Amino acid sequence: MSASNRLFRRLDEEDFPIARELFASVFTGPPWNGDWSDPAQLNAYIQDLTRQSNSLAFGLFQGSVLVGLSMGRVKHWYTGTEYSTPAVRARAWAASSWEKWRGPAGSWMTHIFLLTDKDVPAYGFYRKQGFYELKENVAFAKKI
Repeated sequence: MSASNRLFRRLDEEDFPIARELFASVFTGPPWNGDWSDPAQLNAYIQDLTRQSNSLAFGLFQGSVLVGLSMGRVKHWYTGTEYSTPAVRARAWAASSWEKWRGPAGSWMTHIFLLTDKDVPAYGFYRKQGFYELKENVAFAKKI
């Protein structure tokens, strides 16, 4: 992919329909195999990630085609401001772009926080990009 043909930018409201399409196409296939066939549920999830006061969504475009996507939220914590994202579809060049992005207030982001499973390709991808596992944190879930 030619660097001159790439654009990494914050997504706007008009980008969300193509973001939904890319999200569904990625996360309904292997290795995630999620069932995002309910358009209302998919729309609600995308809105949760994009329409909150602390939402932050990025897109990587090759020409006019969205090829990379990151949707999450900004979280202010005592260790600094972090970008927490459960929804990412990207490659190495997109991951490095996140680190170069600076918000309107300058260099305000100190961390990127990602969630993934250990048995999916994303785990190895993030490790190769310099992300590390947080040993002192744990995630809990309970199906009710």
